[in-house]
Amino acid sequence: MTNNLSVVINADAQQVWTMLREPSLVAQWHGWEADDLTDEIKQIYFNTDVVEGPDHTSLTVNGGDVFELHPVSGGTEVRVTRAALDHNSEWAEWDEDITQGWLTFLHQLRFALERHPHGHRRTHFISLPGKGGPAIEKLGLGDLPPVGEEYSLTLATGEKISGKVWFKSRHQVGLTVHSYAEHGDGLLIVAEQLPIPEKRPDGGSMVIASTYDLGAHTLADIRSSWDNWKSENYGS
Repeated sequence: MTNNLSVVINADAQQVWTMLREPSLVAQWHGWEADDLTDEIKQIYFNTDVVEGPDHTSLTVNGGDVFELHPVSGGTEVRVTRAALDHNSEWAEWDEDITQGWLTFLHQLRFALERHPHGHRRTHFISLPGKGGPAIEKLGLGDLPPVGEEYSLTLATGEKISGKVWFKSRHQVGLTVHSYAEHGDGLLIVAEQLPIPEKRPDGGSMVIASTYDLGAHTLADIRSSWDNWKSENYGS
């Protein structure tokens, strides 16, 4: 097994386990709102191939990737260890995409537990082609403060946002956003996607905006600003 991924969540292991084992709670951090989200969650986390550790500290999901929960001084370390893929498998070329997806979802899990454990998120997702250029740079997110520090900036979408840097990695950035929640913060993640020959030769980017308890008009304005920016910079 390869590609260890981990976050430390300020919650006890039982709270994390509950977030992993109730479908309605998994839907508050895995992926984003989509017509097939319920089916995807069922396939990954509640398939007959899924194995729960007897002490509720490990979970092998469909595909063989393993969640492990380890109590640490700051709460619970949640680690995902990727299953080694057969290079001849139809999924082999998506291996890095899956790894990056777990990184995104681990940080969304941490955010849901620490900031909105009883909240209901509404998301806006956009997928961007590689030919338009890396979204992190185009949005003006290439020079953020260190993780945990406050930031305030105007996105290329025209939105003025502020909060704290939630995480940064080689291909992703995550920001808490005050204006994405009625109380507390929402979360914005922008991720670059690596090229995949024949399927995504130029790479790409994706944006996940997670909001909480916003009014319908405010949420519509946020979605509209993202969609307009996408149209202007990447085409329809």
